[in-house]
Amino acid sequence: MEVSVTVNGVQHTHDVEPRTLLVQYIRENVGLTGTNIGCDTSSCGACTIHFEGESVKSCTMLAAQADGGDILTIEGLASSDGTLHPMQQAFMENHGLQCGYCTPGMVMAAIGLLNENAHPTEQEVRIGLEGNLCRCTGYHNIVQSVLAAAAK
Repeated sequence: MEVSVTVNGVQHTHDVEPRTLLVQYIRENVGLTGTNIGCDTSSCGACTIHFEGESVKSCTMLAAQADGGDILTIEGLASSDGTLHPMQQAFMENHGLQCGYCTPGMVMAAIGLLNENAHPTEQEVRIGLEGNLCRCTGYHNIVQSVLAAAAK
């Protein structure tokens, strides 16, 4: 079937198998590999993107369900001149990453969290990011990064 979506402001149209997951579509058809595949069961959050402005795990959607939609991935956050998004900057400044595998999904989920609650408490950040796992257990610095971004 034909799927047409806007990813990071660019229109993409591809023929895909009806069972193609959105995360696979983004990585394989669009060629953006910043969205990671971690578990394929929505348990880890490594594949978190924004669809129609909402933070979603792209392994829980079929590409066909995204047809006609607007997608923002980690690659679309920085400005065209290379200036990092404030959340990316906060992760860098507060050492909110270790191996980096969870980082794209964590950053996207954190932005979604701040879109809903601009000034969360530490506990609210921890609860808000529960669906995203860090295998390196770097949660303290991740939480501090989100709080730092919220403070700006």
